[in-house]
Amino acid sequence: MTGRLPARGLRFLRARRRVVVRLGLWSVLETGQSFLIGYAPARALDDGFLAGRTATGLAWLGVAGLGVVVGAYGTARVYAAVAALVEPLRDRLVRRVVERGVREADRGALSGLTQQVEIARDTFAGLVMVSRSFVFTAVGALAGLFSLAPLLLLVVLPPLAAGIGLFAATLRPLARRQEVFLAADEALADRLGAVCPGLRDITASGAQERTAADVGRLVDAEERAARSLARFGVVRVAALALGGQLPIVLLLATAPWLLKHGVTTGALVGALSYVTQSLLPALHNLLHGLGTSGSRLTVVLRRLAPEGGRGAGLGPSDESGAAESPAPTTARPPALAAAESPATTVAPPPAVTLSSVTFAYGPAAVPVIEDLDLTLPAGSHLAVVGPSGIGKSTLTALVAGLLEPRCGTVQVAGEPVRGAGALARRVLIPQEAYVFTGTLAENLAHLRADPVPEAELLAAAEAVGLLPLLEALGGPEGRVDPAALSAGERQLIALTRAHLSHAPLALLDEATCHLDPRAEERAERAFAARPGGTLVVVAHRITSARRADRVLMMDGRDTAYGTHDELVRCSARYRELVGAWTPVPHERSDPSLALRDPDGVDAVAGPGLAGDGRHVVAHGPVGQVQTPRDLGDGRAFRGKG
Repeated sequence: MTGRLPARGLRFLRARRRVVVRLGLWSVLETGQSFLIGYAPARALDDGFLAGRTATGLAWLGVAGLGVVVGAYGTARVYAAVAALVEPLRDRLVRRVVERGVREADRGALSGLTQQVEIARDTFAGLVMVSRSFVFTAVGALAGLFSLAPLLLLVVLPPLAAGIGLFAATLRPLARRQEVFLAADEALADRLGAVCPGLRDITASGAQERTAADVGRLVDAEERAARSLARFGVVRVAALALGGQLPIVLLLATAPWLLKHGVTTGALVGALSYVTQSLLPALHNLLHGLGTSGSRLTVVLRRLAPEGGRGAGLGPSDESGAAESPAPTTARPPALAAAESPATTVAPPPAVTLSSVTFAYGPAAVPVIEDLDLTLPAGSHLAVVGPSGIGKSTLTALVAGLLEPRCGTVQVAGEPVRGAGALARRVLIPQEAYVFTGTLAENLAHLRADPVPEAELLAAAEAVGLLPLLEALGGPEGRVDPAALSAGERQLIALTRAHLSHAPLALLDEATCHLDPRAEERAERAFAARPGGTLVVVAHRITSARRADRVLMMDGRDTAYGTHDELVRCSARYRELVGAWTPVPHERSDPSLALRDPDGVDAVAGPGLAGDGRHVVAHGPVGQVQTPRDLGDGRAFRGKG
């Protein structure tokens, strides 16, 4: 493909030879300007000012000024001709990109259309300008030197030719190294674009070291490419010094010899003008233009050409909405195979073990969790409750490995929480569900490296309650637009994705807060019913706590643990929370009872607290409960009302 680019470029130029000829004719005016920039000052000195003829000198300077005006007009016409040459190239590239995008459904077509085509267009225009400018400027300057004194060519032409030859010899390897550097830079940028938005997922899966190693290898590769490119950059600087700056030194060093051999003072000044005002700037533009832009144009054209396949863009070509979905981390933990087929043991380790765990957000901050011990058997169902801000989400983040305790240990299935074995055994579903643009099947299989059979996918969708949305989207291959989904629909997708994962420990951190109570119950029961599965739910409804095997009531140092009924009997704080969770009917009013008794038992007797028939008696001893059908069940309390 690389070898065919020059031939295709020549065919492109031959097909537009009229434009090329017009470009050359207008460039002749710039050649005249380049010729006069040294010749006119030389004549002004020799025939005018040094000969005592001021008018003649001024006339030659006027001719030089007129040459600048004519050259400027020619330059304006040159830009129009370059546009006539460049725009057809852009149009052809746009057509090819669009055709490929429609024919192959290429997701990189957008990047090709918006970035790579414009890069090719601008770079091609720049190369045409600098190449044409150097050729015609050099012709005009060398013709002027020959007109002033052929001997001047012996001083200027050899170092100029040597500088151009040195650069030409390094042009191909320089282009290869420039391409390697661009490829390394693109690979690093693409990797960082995937890693940076997915840092939470990387931390949750314990893949920090592996991700850092992957990115480090890309950084090292770009560094090596940059060093190699820089070494050839030194050669480019040497070529510029040899071809553009050495002639100035030689003209000054050989000035006495030149003057002795018939070169006039004006001719010597004119030669210096040719080198400093024409050849040196033109050579500088040529070396930098071909050295950098030429290889970049080669890379882009090869990617945009139809034989190049899909062709990744120089920028990100993922169609995922930036505002909706951070780039997913799809690497599968290496220990997942072991997690899928755990060794059979007589006494499996606890699903979660916290030993004397203390955590605070900062060295001087008050601990959010302090000296917490918790052992959660495998296959259990735990609801975590407590006032807002008490540390429920912090607890799930510790179990998920997102946070590290100040002291104490956290283990999952008997292994350190950040170990390779533990990361494969847990999955965290946060309150803000992550859904990315793509098919529904891609979203649901995001945590599975192996293809998910459609029957298994549909079974999980049915269990969690996603089936109506799945059918509305057109099945597993239906397209998902995160912005078009409600918060509850996104949560159902995230829940089904977690249900399909191989992780036995599911952490639901307010993951059902946007679902109605019936949908929430269905999703929680689906996770609780997974064979060998362990469920931890940060509850925001009392029904979640009622469904759980055990409840962890977080209240600072007064943390309580037990069943729902046990905590209702023994925890005043839990009873307060239960009362706050229970809706009060608008048609009935609370009795006028004291809110707190001296014995510390809250007065929770009142309407709306029915449901399990075990209500705390407001003015009774601790632990006394009402009998069924008292007060909250529709009958009078102690004969009143």
